[in-house]
Amino acid sequence: MSMIAAFYGNKSILITGATGFLGKVLMEKLLRTSPHLKVIYILVRPKAGQTLQQRVFQILDSKLFEKVKESCPNVHEKIRPISADLDQRDFAMGKEDMQELLASTNIIFHCAATVRFDAHLRNAVQLNVIATQQLLVMASQMPKLEAFIHFSTAFSNCNLNQIDEVIYPCPVEPRKIIDSMEWLDDTIIEEITPKLIRDWPNTYTYTKALGEMVIQQEGGNLNIAIIRPSIVGPSWQEPFPGWVDNLNGPSGMIIATGKGFLRSIRATPMAVADLIPVDMVVNLTLAAGWYTAVHRPKSLLIYHSTTGGLNPCKWSEMGLQVLASFKKIPFEKAFRRPNANFTTNSLSAQYWNAVTHRAPAIVYDCYLVLTGRKPRMMKLMTRLLKTISMLEYFTNRSWEWTSANSEMLRSEMSPEDQRVTVLTTQAARNRMDCISRYCLPLRKSLAG
Repeated sequence: MSMIAAFYGNKSILITGATGFLGKVLMEKLLRTSPHLKVIYILVRPKAGQTLQQRVFQILDSKLFEKVKESCPNVHEKIRPISADLDQRDFAMGKEDMQELLASTNIIFHCAATVRFDAHLRNAVQLNVIATQQLLVMASQMPKLEAFIHFSTAFSNCNLNQIDEVIYPCPVEPRKIIDSMEWLDDTIIEEITPKLIRDWPNTYTYTKALGEMVIQQEGGNLNIAIIRPSIVGPSWQEPFPGWVDNLNGPSGMIIATGKGFLRSIRATPMAVADLIPVDMVVNLTLAAGWYTAVHRPKSLLIYHSTTGGLNPCKWSEMGLQVLASFKKIPFEKAFRRPNANFTTNSLSAQYWNAVTHRAPAIVYDCYLVLTGRKPRMMKLMTRLLKTISMLEYFTNRSWEWTSANSEMLRSEMSPEDQRVTVLTTQAARNRMDCISRYCLPLRKSLAG
């Protein structure tokens, strides 16, 4: 029997960010493998014209939860939505709800964050730093709390090449950043943002680094672990291959390539594409939650959830596999035949953007106008190229992440858990199979 699955039985679990991609997969795995858990509390932002219970049914209506609903038709009874807004003080939570959380919660999985690379620094600090700080205050008042698992990112220290499982100090203390956000206006914050984030590429990675410092400085005596996943993509195995519900990161690039919209990107072909399927991140998270609560490590442990360390996959390999996948299963009504061209030169990238992206989009819009339809391709292409430009920092660099804690965690697991739980190292040994499962079902998953 799985020790990890059994551990979560009869537990009251709080998940922030449960309506997001990672939070949904985490919730599904808990409900499917630990059917005897007591309750999962999820923080849900109020939405006009929709009750909290309707939001729960909307989440469960996804194909992701089909297996859970087959085995447990009343699974919605295990989910307790709580009205909350992470932008507000004390999350704008009702007194009774707050008291229930404080009295009952055993495990916290803090997934909530803004993942927008171009988020205004004020918004990024609020969601990635201040909300974490406030959740720590709540956690310190929970007498039954056994573990606090915080989601960061493997790129929180992307200004370094070699990244260990430690917390690195930021040039400015988080408290000073938080205080300055209270009195500076948006215009001034925009002006000083480049100086504040220094060699971090965007506000997302910078504020995730600040969030880690807050965890270290204000975690007190809580049993805390930090999960640092790299580029999280569609599921590899669980609950079925290829599930994804968004076009963020590489998923959007793959779809745009398959549809013929994206044919050239600025990327270093030999740079490592450190993709990690979402179900492997969830497996590591649940194992870390079990280990943190049961073994109570003396110090805060950080777990890297990456695949590039053992058997790295290059962006050029990824491109070839993507093209091969769409040759087997092409999109219907594609804009053009899929192609993938890599360039490392910025001048060359501008040329290919003009020739292979903007020019065809303008021609197609002219055709739409002449046939009495509204032009849309140039608008779509501009948005796509803006998104791709924000990813260039990551497609042109490689990093090395140590994974001693992740390896230690696997060694501590029972033989049965080692057999059924796929962590990062196991999948990395067969990267092409992983990429095939990543690409081929992606098209069907998004269509469904």
